[in-house]
Amino acid sequence: MTPPLAIAKPTVRSAALACALTLLVFGSPARAEIEKGRILMEQNRFEEAMTEFLPAARSGNADAEELIGVMYAMGLGVERDDERAFEWYLRASMKGHPGAQSGVGWYFEVGRGTAVDLVRAYMWYGLSAIGGDPDAAISIEEVARKMTPDQIRRAEVLINDYRPWMYPFR
Repeated sequence: MTPPLAIAKPTVRSAALACALTLLVFGSPARAEIEKGRILMEQNRFEEAMTEFLPAARSGNADAEELIGVMYAMGLGVERDDERAFEWYLRASMKGHPGAQSGVGWYFEVGRGTAVDLVRAYMWYGLSAIGGDPDAAISIEEVARKMTPDQIRRAEVLINDYRPWMYPFR
C-alpha cells in the first residue's frame, strides 16, 4: 500500500536534488554564495556579504577574493585597509581576474597598500587589458606618461612573461 502524499522528510536524495538545482542555477556552490553576497552588498548589508564571500575566497575563488578586496578598499562593512585590499586583489589577480589586476595596477601606481612601482602598475594594467577590462587601456596610457622608455620596456617583458601563463589562449 502506498502512503498518502505528505511533506517529505529531507533525505539524501532530496539534498542531492537541491544541490543539483543550485549547480544548475548558479554553476557552483561558490557562485551561489557570491551572488548572494552581491545582493547583500546592493542592500548595504556588508557584514553579511563578507560572510558569504569568505568561504568561496578561502577556497580560491577569484571573484570572491576581488570582492573582498573591494570591501577593504572602500571600507564596506570593515575598516578600510589598503594593505589587506591590495593582498586580496593580488590573490585574485594571480588567477587572471581582470578587475583585480586593474586594482593591483592602481595600488602600485599610487602607492597605497604597497610601494609605488610604475613598472608593476603598467604590467598589471596590461594584463588586465589582455583579460578584457575595458578601463585598463586608459589606465595603461596614463601610467605610461609617468614612465621612462626603459621602464615601459621592462614592464612589457613582465607582461610577456605572465601572459602565456594567465591567458594561454589570448
